[in-house]
Amino acid sequence: MNTEPRISKTAGGIVVNPNGDVLVVSQHGDSWSLPKGHLEDGEDAFIAAKREIAEESGVTDLEYIHELGTYERNRIAKGGGDDPTELKTITMFLFRTPQLALQPTDPDNPEAKWVKKEDVASLLTHAKDKEFFQHMLAQLV
Repeated sequence: MNTEPRISKTAGGIVVNPNGDVLVVSQHGDSWSLPKGHLEDGEDAFIAAKREIAEESGVTDLEYIHELGTYERNRIAKGGGDDPTELKTITMFLFRTPQLALQPTDPDNPEAKWVKKEDVASLLTHAKDKEFFQHMLAQLV
């Protein structure tokens, strides 16, 4: 039996609106995350990040600020915690947007909302997402 996790590449972003609020999305209706998802064939991380943000929130008017870096974590298990069957390498970018209306089109991510930046970390489900966001918080001012 193979116990090695599947390795995947994921990309997404921290998206800030004109009010300084940050975009968060519901993953499968049972956890909260920054918008991100798997790279599809032929995509680089930047293209995948923009596509995932659009699918998970409806936000398409993105102003690229800069790359935030990469971190690793396991997939989120149903109800939280780690799913050891998949290890994700996540590349994140910082974007600004003038858009306020949110309209997710991805059925696996049915809800998106704007959250005050100081409240985002407490809402994120995965500990590594919280840690990454807290590390990047100073760049959002």
